[in-house]
Amino acid sequence: FIDNIVNKDMIYDFLLKPLMIESKDIDLSGKTENNLMDIIVENIIPDADMKKINQYKDLFQNLLSGETIILIDNCNSCFSAGTISFQDRGVTEPSSQNVIKGPKDAFCETLKTNISLVRRRIKNVNLRVEKKIIGKETNTNIAIMYLENIADEKVLKKLNDRLNKIDIDSILGSEYIEELIQDQPYSPFPRTYNTERPDVIASGLLEGRVAIIVDGSPFVILVPSLFVEFFQAAEDYYQGADISSLIRILRYGAFFLSLFTPAIFIALTTFHPETIPPGLLISIVAQREGIPFPALVEILIMELTFEILREAIIRMPKTISTAISIVGALVLGDAAIQAGFVSPAAVIVVSLTALSSFISPSYNIAITARILRFIFMLLGSSFGFFGVTIGLIIMLLHLCSLESFGVPYMSPMAPLDMSGQKDTFIRLPVWYMFRRPRMLSDKNNIRQQKPLDAKPKKPKK
Repeated sequence: FIDNIVNKDMIYDFLLKPLMIESKDIDLSGKTENNLMDIIVENIIPDADMKKINQYKDLFQNLLSGETIILIDNCNSCFSAGTISFQDRGVTEPSSQNVIKGPKDAFCETLKTNISLVRRRIKNVNLRVEKKIIGKETNTNIAIMYLENIADEKVLKKLNDRLNKIDIDSILGSEYIEELIQDQPYSPFPRTYNTERPDVIASGLLEGRVAIIVDGSPFVILVPSLFVEFFQAAEDYYQGADISSLIRILRYGAFFLSLFTPAIFIALTTFHPETIPPGLLISIVAQREGIPFPALVEILIMELTFEILREAIIRMPKTISTAISIVGALVLGDAAIQAGFVSPAAVIVVSLTALSSFISPSYNIAITARILRFIFMLLGSSFGFFGVTIGLIIMLLHLCSLESFGVPYMSPMAPLDMSGQKDTFIRLPVWYMFRRPRMLSDKNNIRQQKPLDAKPKKPKK
């Protein structure tokens, strides 16, 4: 065995002690290889994790994974015993997807622990776990989880084909797998969904999706992924349908604000000042008096400053990051106005854009908005509302052309599926969502056989 990655107490209690003490009462003389190995497994070390190994490749793989190898003289095979004991940080609260109501556990870096967190929620004989080893140098363990009676076989086949084609020396995180298996790799929109919440993965599996767990990574991948999925938070299903629907609409609105607010401001002040109310126009013109830069450069200065500040806060120690964020936002913003670099209106626009980008429950879709925002700013400064409109049309056409493992990225909106609208822009009550998403799988679509019976009724007098 290799020290530091095995449990020495298990080795002594369940391997060495039985071999030294219990084997004294068993006559092993004159036994053939097969009989000898059967006696050891059945009478001396009756451990469920014992595996017979015939190849050196499998021996080294198990040894480097933290298992103990038992070699027997005059035998062409050996045993591998499960004594893995990696040091991990255990199950803690989510760091990036917090909720007020709902479970507080999150995935960690240990593969077995992550699988157990999902099995704890789905106690079903149809829950399947397929394991693979990817990475010629790292030999990283990968687990694929799905519900056999719900998941689409076509999606499983595509996923296995893409995983089997991966030929790389190292897999150090789930992000490696995301880049190697996703459709249309040059699109700014994420085609795979990752989360550190076990309840989100369990919910995805129950809808027909497939989860990919990578050993050493606390983020689990969920495929296929849809555009609407990035605006759905776990807390939506732990609160009432009314407040969940209101917050979800707010998320969609905030996404479009973070995407178009700077571009619309630039287009209004540069090409379409007649569309601004006279009082507001006079105020903006007065603020911009003495500003040496056009609106595009003014907004770009503030946006780039905010992006630098955002990255600095992420990299700094937590003890000083809060102070730096307050000082940077207040001091730099006020100093820029006083120095005449930017106008107060530009600061308000950039601040509103920044706040809107933080409301998204998924970090990946927020990054997409950050990238596309600059493109729309250039279109607004070059062609006004016409350029912004053309950019919006191109973006929508691109979204409608995307797929995730054969599933249309914009479903259930394009192609339109009326039954899927129950959990898209709004969330209807649980008793009304009696079918699973039709686009994800055609198998076992019924969630509730009699949905109307589950609806709360008024008590009879």
